[in-house]
Formats: sequence, structure tokens, C-alpha cells
Amino acid sequence: MKVVIIGGVAGGATAAARIRRLDEQAEIVVFERSGFISYANCGLPYYIGGTIEDENDLTLQTPESFWKRFRVKMNVHHEVTEIHPDSKTVVVRNLENGTVFTESYDKLLLSPGAKPIRPNFEGVDSDKIFTLRTVEDTLKIKKYVDERHPQSAVVVGGGFIGIEVAENLRKLGIGVTLVEAAEQLMAPFDGDMASFIHAEVRKNGVNLMLGHMVEGFAGTDYGIDVKLKDAPTLHVDMVVMSIGVAPETALAKNAGLELGIKGSIVVNDKMETSIPDIYAVGDAVQIKNFVTDEDTLISLAGPANKQGRIAADNICGGDSHYTGGQGSSVIKIFDMTAATTGINEKTAKVLGLLTDKVIFSPMSHAGYYPGGKIMTMKVIFEKETYRILGAQIVGFDGVDKRIDVLATAIRARMKAYDLVELDLAYAPPYSSAKDPVNMAGFIIENIKNGVVKQWYYEDYETLPRDGSVTLLDTRTPMEYNRGHAEGFINIPVDELRERIDELDRSKPVYIICQSGLRSYIASRILVGNGFNAYNFAGGFRFYDAVRNDKALNRKSTPCGMDKN
Repeated sequence: MKVVIIGGVAGGATAAARIRRLDEQAEIVVFERSGFISYANCGLPYYIGGTIEDENDLTLQTPESFWKRFRVKMNVHHEVTEIHPDSKTVVVRNLENGTVFTESYDKLLLSPGAKPIRPNFEGVDSDKIFTLRTVEDTLKIKKYVDERHPQSAVVVGGGFIGIEVAENLRKLGIGVTLVEAAEQLMAPFDGDMASFIHAEVRKNGVNLMLGHMVEGFAGTDYGIDVKLKDAPTLHVDMVVMSIGVAPETALAKNAGLELGIKGSIVVNDKMETSIPDIYAVGDAVQIKNFVTDEDTLISLAGPANKQGRIAADNICGGDSHYTGGQGSSVIKIFDMTAATTGINEKTAKVLGLLTDKVIFSPMSHAGYYPGGKIMTMKVIFEKETYRILGAQIVGFDGVDKRIDVLATAIRARMKAYDLVELDLAYAPPYSSAKDPVNMAGFIIENIKNGVVKQWYYEDYETLPRDGSVTLLDTRTPMEYNRGHAEGFINIPVDELRERIDELDRSKPVYIICQSGLRSYIASRILVGNGFNAYNFAGGFRFYDAVRNDKALNRKSTPCGMDKN
């Protein structure tokens, strides 16, 4: 059996190695257009900033090492230009010498990945404008930074790569403006959780411009002008475009393969395309969202590697199936960690799902053990069924392991209230006896059993201010005086029983505290004394972060950056 693989990075390299492990006799030939194979896309920004010092560390294998271990012919700087399914051949161009030849196959695997979106803006071809997708892109940016010593940069796009590039340019002392067309960074997060991301980005000196569209570029004697819609032009030394990627599927289209969302390759759960003996994996393929069962695109390394393994199994006569992706991801944002899995609240609403949520701010480990850090968790679940739909966490320590537990719970199709049953490891330096994931389950169980009723940030503006409800802040007077929501009176939770007669039992009580715990205790005290009480999901810390972020976004005025 002869297997030809187009693309030698995540999915392609994984498939090649797996095929060899399953079939020692197979002939495996890989064609990779770039000069590198099996490289770590996710690590590219960190080489620019110097965290990864040796460029050789960006590649997990070389063509030579792959041949030595797996006897796979890795051909770099080779571009497949045509696929002929009828004759089971591909046409290949050697990019180093220009020669063109035909290669036959028994099985063909496409792993072409995705290409950076580069709009047809005026001036976009400037040598001061970069994208970041390959090792060559990274080396090009690194060379420019090292030789030209730019003092200012614009990063266009507030997704994973955009934020990581902004962080690494700031680490080099470069002034950075991050321009994002949407009203928030990191689209997988809801706007309220993105507030914490915005605060961390601003805290580290990045000029954040949300809701602004780039319209074009113009070279100058000193750098490059970034033209914005309805905003002053930005004058900087360099630009990195990171506004997303599109499936690289021109080959597949010309070969007659069925295409789906954004021109992606349609595959079944065995990673087979619409043409026999042709498989496809990675960023170029359309898959099922595990949570919604909707067709989707997920450009992440984890799914690509899994798909490569599954395709390899089936190429070798196995029966492996891909059950879909749920977008589990994590990102370092300066000192912060942000992670998500499943779908967010805004997506659930678009799909017409009836949802509820819990938002709270636990410590990363036992409060009495030094060094604990607060994280904010949001868990979204379906009303009535209590199916977990997604989760988002922002914080510092312990974020990654909590999102992984929640991702596993989604994959296991656990009910949200079943999180209370998880037996998770505990020691004071690592967690609490009631792990944050268990805490999410406790809150959801209380909602299910009618022990607590919630109110939310989006309810604040519509709360009656005519005296028909009671707005109660149960923090200490010191906390209250440092800042509180307008219209809320202060009765500390530890004084509530003694002062309960100050409240009118005929009025609903909307309660808030710093994190949600004291207000929950207060709600139970009030309910036990005949009141109708609602606990604020997230606490004042959450309320304040979202409120401040919205105010900053409204007040912010674009400011040009000039190297002088």
C-alpha cells in the first residue's frame, strides 16, 4: 500500500507516524509546501518574544529524523498542485528547482491546514505587514524586529495569535495597539468573561481598541499608517495581521471533493471525503460540534492530531470514528490564564437553547495556604435537562486543570448537578476540599432543588428603583464604601438576623456580595424568614469588572502611535 499525504504538520505528521506503527510495509510519502514539518504553530509567538530561544525547538521532527525513525519520505518545499482521483495520482512541484512530476497513490490524505485571512486592503502588501502561521513567518518577524528595532506596532485581530503576538511584542518593549473589529477579544468567551481579559491586556500596557475596523494601509518614510474606519490613523513601525484563518482547500475543490462551511472539506466520522480512498484532516475539514451536533470548523492542534490518528487507522483497515470537537482551549495572557470548552452563552442563544448559568470566583487552592489566586468560572447548562453546554474560566493558577475536568464532564455527557459527585484530588497547595468544579455542581444542585434563585448582570439596569424591591449588599461597610452598585443598601451578612426587621417581607430582595457566597448565605437567612430572595451570580467583583470594562470601551478614544 502506498499512502501520499499532503501537509506534514499536525494532522499529516501524526497520520504518517501512526500508519507506520500499524503497517511496517506501507510506502508513505509526505509533501509539505513549507520548509518545516511537525512544527508547533502554538509556540511561534513565543519565539518572537524570546521565551523560546532556539528556533530548532519549534520543530518536533526534521525530514531526516522522521525518515530515521519511521521510514517516511518527508519532502519539504514540495507543493502538490493537482489531484487526479480517476488515475489516483497527484502533480507535484519542487519549489527549490521548479521541476514538476507525478506521484501515484493507493490512499491519499489531505492535511493542508488553513491560511491566514489577508483582506484586499490598500497597501496590504507592504513589507512592514506580517501574518503568523508558519515557521517562515516567525523567522521573518523575528528578523525584522532584531534588525529594525521597531518601537511601535499594531496587531489586527484579538484571537489567540493576536493576543499572543501582542504579549510577546510588549515583552520586547514595543508599544502595541491591538485593534479588534468586534466589541471584545477572544470570541469563544462571552463578553462578561472577556472583561477580565481586557483588564489584563490593558494592565500590561497594550492600547486596546475594540469595535474598530481597519480600512487600509499606507507606507511612510518612517513606518506604516494604519487607516481606521471612523477613527484617527495610527502611525506605527510594523503591523501583524491576525484576523483569522480560512481552510486551504483549492486543491480539494479542483479535484471535485464535496465542500462545506467556508469552502472546507466535507468528511464523515472516519475522515473519508466524498471521493473513495481520499481522506482529510485538520483545519481544512468540516466537523461536528460535539455539544450541538452542528457542522463547524475548529482550528486547533488537538482535534487535528486526533483526526490524523483516526484517518490512519481507517487507511490501515481499522474502524475508528471521530465524534466531534468541542473547542477546548487555553491561552496565556501575560500573567493570566483563560480557558474555555463547549459553547458559550451567546452561541446557545443563537441556537435557541434555553439555558441557565452559574458564575462564581473560587480560590485556586485552600485559602489558608499561602499564594492562592482567585479565578472566575462560568458554567452554562441547559434548563430542564441540566446538560452541560460549556464553561469559561479566567484566572491565574489552576485554571487549566478545572477546564479539563469540565471538558471531560461534557464529553461524558454528565448532568451539571453531577459535578458534585466528582472525586477530585485535594491537598492545600493544589485545591480545596470543595474543589471549584464541585462548587459549580453544588450551586447548580441548589438551583435544581429550589434552594437558591439567581439574578444576573444583565438584569441590573431593569431592576425597579421605585421602592417595590429591596436591593441589598451584604459585604462589610469597608467593602461597601470602596464601591457598590447604585441603589443597594448595606447590611453585612453577620448582622442580617439582628437587623432583619429593617427589610419589608412583602418585597423581593436582590442580594449581592463580593463573590456570591455571603449573598447566598443571606438569601437562605431571608428565605427562612419568609422573604423572596435572589442571589447575584458572580458577586460584586464580577459586576465591577464588567461594568468598568463597558465604561472603558465607551470612553476610549483611538490614539495614534508615533515612533517619536
